[in-house]
Amino acid sequence: MTADSPAFALNHMCAAGLSISAFFDLARAIGAVGVEIRNDIDGNAIADGTEPAAIAEAATARGLRVISINALQRFNAWGEAREEEARALVAYAKACGAEALVLVPANDGTGRANGERQANLRIALKALRPILAEAGIVGLVEPLGFETSSLRYKSEAVEAIEALGASGAFRIVHDTFHHHLAGETALFAAHTGLVHISGVTDGAIATAEMRDGHRVLVDEHDRLDNTGQIAALLSAGYDGPLSFEPFSQIVHELPDLGAALARSIAHVSARSRRQAA
Repeated sequence: MTADSPAFALNHMCAAGLSISAFFDLARAIGAVGVEIRNDIDGNAIADGTEPAAIAEAATARGLRVISINALQRFNAWGEAREEEARALVAYAKACGAEALVLVPANDGTGRANGERQANLRIALKALRPILAEAGIVGLVEPLGFETSSLRYKSEAVEAIEALGASGAFRIVHDTFHHHLAGETALFAAHTGLVHISGVTDGAIATAEMRDGHRVLVDEHDRLDNTGQIAALLSAGYDGPLSFEPFSQIVHELPDLGAALARSIAHVSARSRRQAA
């Protein structure tokens, strides 16, 4: 992927009501290179007991990469239960051909104290490293920009990964929504393994009040500067996919989601190329 030809992927959250086969068909129809499946959609994908071999076969039949399973929640609140969950998800990821497991921090206001959050992060990364390595799965650390998050900043994730000498085991997710919420200006293109994209167009809400339900497809009314973020990442050498992850019911209920995604792809591609030039 280059600034002239960014590659796109779909997170199942953009079409949470579709079955795996219909979701994969949508991804193929819009020219996506891959998909992200989720373990938090009731009655679908992993949650409904779908065998990992079925995921692998469906993706291969459509020429799609399974980029990630999204996600191991509260990964930095490590303990026996979290380890058990991690091992199960990593095993599923390996069996379905997924390349990575997204790692999401606790987001309930706990573990946020300076010193505590850095220590918890390193404990979790140290424990996860051999589990991931044995399966050949990459861990994608995704900081959440909410004020209640125990890992808001990509800089802290990168610092921990480098301190552990674990850049081969872990990458970070640059989520355009969370990057905006965190107010973090630094980019870490060399450490970025995946970019999640979504826009916010509601002009009535303050940044601190933005939530997942406000996340829509990226268009000319986007308040998050998605295309500016993407252009900067591409210019800095990021060459992975841009994965759509809108949570809003507005997107889920669109009568022609494929056409809407195509328009958003065209907008993001054209605008980011101009800004990267």
